[in-house]
Amino acid sequence: MHFEKDTSAGYLVNHLARLFGIALTERLKPLNLAPAQFMVLLVLWREAGLSQRQLVERLSVEQATMANTLGRMERDGLIERRPHPQDGRVQLIFPTARAVALEAAATDAAARVNVDALAGLDAPEIAAFLASLRRVMANLQAALD
Repeated sequence: MHFEKDTSAGYLVNHLARLFGIALTERLKPLNLAPAQFMVLLVLWREAGLSQRQLVERLSVEQATMANTLGRMERDGLIERRPHPQDGRVQLIFPTARAVALEAAATDAAARVNVDALAGLDAPEIAAFLASLRRVMANLQAALD
C-alpha cells in the first residue's frame, strides 16, 4: 500500500485540526483563554456543575490533561469547585462570573474561525462537509468501541 499525505484522510484532518487550533489560539488570545479552556467552558456554559469525570467523558480527553486544564482555569479565576451534595469525594465544577462574561466574545471568536475556514464554500458544500466529518467520526468511534 502506497501512502500519500495529500490523499490521506487522517493526515489532512490532523493538519486541518492543527490549523484550526492555531487560528483559535490567535482569536482567543485577547480574552486570555486557551483553546483547551474554551472547550471546557463550552460544556460548562451549557451544563454547569459537572464533575471532572463527566468533563473527561464529554470532551474525550485524558484525566491528567483535564486535571491540568482545570487547575489552570481555577488559578485564572475561570472555574470554581464545589462539593457534591451526595458524594463527598466528588467536586462539581462551575464557571465563575468572569467565565460567564466571556461566553459571547469567546463563542464569537470561534465562530469567526469557522467562517474563515469555510470561506468560498456554499451552504450545500458546508452541509455536506460537516455531514461527512460527522460520519467519519462515527466510523472511527465505532471501530474503537
